[in-house]
Amino acid sequence: MKQIFESDQISFVEVSECLVNDYLIMVNDDEHIGKYIHGHIGGASESYTVEQEYEWIRKTLESKAVVFSMLEKRSGAFIGNIELMNPNNYDAELGIAVTAAKQDMGYGTEAVSAMIDYGFHTLGLKRVFLRTNHDNARAIHVYKKCGFQEYDRTDQHICMEIKDKFLFVKITLERNLRGRK
Repeated sequence: MKQIFESDQISFVEVSECLVNDYLIMVNDDEHIGKYIHGHIGGASESYTVEQEYEWIRKTLESKAVVFSMLEKRSGAFIGNIELMNPNNYDAELGIAVTAAKQDMGYGTEAVSAMIDYGFHTLGLKRVFLRTNHDNARAIHVYKKCGFQEYDRTDQHICMEIKDKFLFVKITLERNLRGRK
């Protein structure tokens, strides 16, 4: 698997057919992940198949989408996927899915911070935004911790953004300093 970049505990790699079973377990976990993925919202849907996952991998690689699989650096274990959807010269939408087994371990915060940094510094973005469900308290906590601010609300979603890369750097530095005390 080709590593694109890394953070303290996470390797961000290209999506890979080697991880298809991990992807299937994650996206078909309706209790923790599936209910937040498009197509699952609002009710039961059929599980994703191996063929659908291989097709998603193929399309993702062909389109050069900004989608990375996350692996623990120390063990190589699959953590989840993260992406910047529809990037342009100004902004992109953040999406992340962390497997149930890797939640509440700090990986979400580390991954979101690393991806914002990648978006601002590598892709030259000026804004990263996202939508999350009202009932996704874990995600909302992570996004606020990383500097996202709410800018809109719909019946289904809370819309958040981070526009100031200097504010993001300040928040990251403060969080790192607190972690060393």
